[in-house]
Amino acid sequence: MPLLLRLYLAFAAVSAPFWRLVLWIRQRQGREDPRRGREKLGHASQSRPEGVLLWFHAVSVGEAQALVTLLDRLTAAHGDLNILLTTHTTASAEALERRGLPRRVIHQFAPADYPGALNRFMAHWRPDALIVAEADLWPLMLRKARRAGLPMVLINTHVTERRYRRRRRMVATNGALMDLFDRILVQDAESMARYRDLGAPAAKMSVMGVLKAASDPLPDRPEARALLEAQIAGRPVWLAASTKSVEEPQLMQAQALALEVLPDLLFLIAPRKPAEADGTEAAARAHFPAEAIARRSRGEPITAATRVYIADTIGEMGLWYRLAPVAYTGNSLRVPGVTLTGKNPFEAVALGALVLHGPDTGNFAEAYARLKAAGGALEVADAAAMARAVVAAQDPAFRAPYLAGAARVQAENQHPLEVSLKAMEAVLDGLLDGRPASR
Repeated sequence: MPLLLRLYLAFAAVSAPFWRLVLWIRQRQGREDPRRGREKLGHASQSRPEGVLLWFHAVSVGEAQALVTLLDRLTAAHGDLNILLTTHTTASAEALERRGLPRRVIHQFAPADYPGALNRFMAHWRPDALIVAEADLWPLMLRKARRAGLPMVLINTHVTERRYRRRRRMVATNGALMDLFDRILVQDAESMARYRDLGAPAAKMSVMGVLKAASDPLPDRPEARALLEAQIAGRPVWLAASTKSVEEPQLMQAQALALEVLPDLLFLIAPRKPAEADGTEAAARAHFPAEAIARRSRGEPITAATRVYIADTIGEMGLWYRLAPVAYTGNSLRVPGVTLTGKNPFEAVALGALVLHGPDTGNFAEAYARLKAAGGALEVADAAAMARAVVAAQDPAFRAPYLAGAARVQAENQHPLEVSLKAMEAVLDGLLDGRPASR
């Protein structure tokens, strides 16, 4: 066992007071749900259903949302199958509650990575298999699952440049953890090469594509949408989705420039972290008076004076995409001294919005390359280019070829879902006849 992993496990064995203190502090700060905090200490808040139970684990909102379509297909195909979905963040719980989980899918907060919490969790839930989404590798959790004899699959995982540099310092530990899985499904060939360089077992890895690209469209909120459409009253609209605070000044500048051409243009902006919306509002106030800015979280309506509407809520992204014919998929404008990494564009594509993006799409370069090859997205270099594109994209004739190209790419996107479903079927087949998950 690598030395770093030995040291971590030694700390984990005595870390219960540390975890309790951290969770207590976070609860005092309003960063934990006081009604469900005990779940993170391994105390379940729901009963275990009878029958086979697959345990899926994801970090937060994006990773969990990417699983929903897969979980829906699995439970629809197997009427006796139950699924436990664990995440870490309150934002993920809120988003999943607002979206609604498929039948027979239970959400719980993941147990802290120390023996007491994990022992209580495992004793109560008695999962039959563990499927980890993306790259949330908690050493003690994975080792306990392996020692319990659970089939283990890592799906939809990828390696960002930042993660690659960080894990280069602990290749042996990374390799030991990834070798605990029976099968590893990575998003792209570059990630597979990086993982191999980080010590992951090549024989267990294969490329599956990006699971979110095959997800069903984000859910609608028809009543809320009808109310907002009445308030918008046919005005031209654009959206910036999942934005980072460092790029928001450029987005406000783009809106100010576009208003010179379209004086009644409405800008919807949904920051990636709603808790940082005060910064979004500050960026807006650098260009617009207070009466031109409204916030969803304060219940403020869109009026004729509104030029910037800050959508600082969780779980409503499907609503915003349906309201705007053109969407900047955030985290990709070039910011001096900062490397942004892009956002998956397929949520926008699935709901018929023309995708605008900046040049820094690092984590999703392959997805944007596919869209570019099909003429399905428009790259903008800066605020001025963004403003020109937003104005032009209000014309349906301008959007049409981009939407057609994006639709062609979307039609090819079922492969990741099909691969994931086959992997899960292999796990279920193995459970029935006592074999480990097939490769």
